[in-house]
Amino acid sequence: MTEKVVKTDQEWRDQLSPEQYAVLRRGATERAGTGQYVHVEAAGQYLCAGCGAELFDSSTKYESGSGWPSFYAPADPDSIEKHRDFKMIVPRTEVRCGRCGGHLGHVFEDGPEPTGQRFCINSAALRFAKATPAGAGAGDAETTSPDPPA
Repeated sequence: MTEKVVKTDQEWRDQLSPEQYAVLRRGATERAGTGQYVHVEAAGQYLCAGCGAELFDSSTKYESGSGWPSFYAPADPDSIEKHRDFKMIVPRTEVRCGRCGGHLGHVFEDGPEPTGQRFCINSAALRFAKATPAGAGAGDAETTSPDPPA
């Protein structure tokens, strides 16, 4: 993992859309089934919408039926941090970006093989970088993210 990203609350507010700020910096959760990446099946990488760190690869994405993008493994174990979350009656494991500390979602132990884990991630916390066709330059990756605030 590269150097940690540290910004003031105002810098985060200026950079992120209101929804991204609520999820990444305040730990909010988008409504199930409403995120823009729930049904994306294209090949590519899912990056942190806050700092651009590579978090998940599309090859580990699967349809969990939860209403949120689900992955069975991070791109690199060091790209995420896990923390116990006691906000609900049953304790959960929160997943945060290892680079900027942004809230991504939660991980559960009911996923498919080979890990048995389900990383249930908010679309608002992600930016998708579509895989580049063979022969294209690395700088040609197409990224998509929610529209910035007006």
